[in-house]
Amino acid sequence: MIPNQDISTRLLAWFDQYGRHDLPWQHPRTPYRVWLSEIMLQQTQVSVVTAYFQRFVDALPNLPALANAPQDKVLALWSGLGYYARARNLHAAAKLCVEHHNGDLPHELAALIALPGIGRSTAGAILSQAWNTPAPILDGNVKRMLCRVFGIEGWPGTPAIEKQLWTLAESLLPDARQADWTQAQMDFGATLCTRHNPACPQCPLQMLCVAWRDGRSNALPTPKPGKTLPQRDAHMLILDDGQGRVLLQRRPPAGIWAALWSLPEHANNETAQVWFQRHIDGDFGAARALPVLIHGFSHYRLRIQPQLITVNGLRCAVGDNADLRWIHRADLHTLGLPAPVRKLLEQTQ
Repeated sequence: MIPNQDISTRLLAWFDQYGRHDLPWQHPRTPYRVWLSEIMLQQTQVSVVTAYFQRFVDALPNLPALANAPQDKVLALWSGLGYYARARNLHAAAKLCVEHHNGDLPHELAALIALPGIGRSTAGAILSQAWNTPAPILDGNVKRMLCRVFGIEGWPGTPAIEKQLWTLAESLLPDARQADWTQAQMDFGATLCTRHNPACPQCPLQMLCVAWRDGRSNALPTPKPGKTLPQRDAHMLILDDGQGRVLLQRRPPAGIWAALWSLPEHANNETAQVWFQRHIDGDFGAARALPVLIHGFSHYRLRIQPQLITVNGLRCAVGDNADLRWIHRADLHTLGLPAPVRKLLEQTQ
């Protein structure tokens, strides 16, 4: 059996020499900054998060500031990071912390998990890094490391395998340096024990690793069973008033891109034309079709057919259409926009 204490000792020694010690959320390391970084790092790499993190904390430096900010400002600061439910949950959680926890993050695992957007692994990362509390994490990096080191077969997303991995993650907790241990695991998975072509010859756990011993480093962890992603079609209208403004429509409060500002979207050209004739003063026949844009989500592909039309305006005042808004292109950065919509607007300036 692999000596678990030996694993944490070796990995911490590696971290001291090769780990990342100058990430912006480490200096200063406050509960708020740790929490924000962990939410941003869900589904997103450190190299991408760094600039977004700094911009976010410059604008909203603490939890009460986040709680009191308008949702549009939060989404605008998040715009480009994707997975916008993270931003909405972050905002909602901040409001709950002000209401129930005196404007601070709670220090207990159960209370953290009760907040929107915080699961067991994220809660563990917050506890260990903010307060040096012993708590395991089980993000993708740690799952990959455990499956390889312990030679665990089966897709880690299944409940049985995940339960086994949580037990192992807890058994590896060192007696001290909890914050460093959490960061060490993340850095190890991001730089050495990578998804493809892991750097096994440089690995401090090489002599303890079942996957290395058996020549299966590229086979573990077992990949998720594949399936063909379905495709959905959407027609988006880029309506320009000829004065440098475009018409945006707020998305519904639930679903994909919830509460973001987007382009008027329809299932097909016919429904787009019906909506246009009801709301817009202009000639739908003058629409110019732009190249199709494909945007991938985790569970389907969206095929966007954009149409650019110069129009006279709305048939009624914008105030009568709360979900519609004219905005100057120069001010688009102030709103949360889905990445493909921002791309389309940049291409049509």
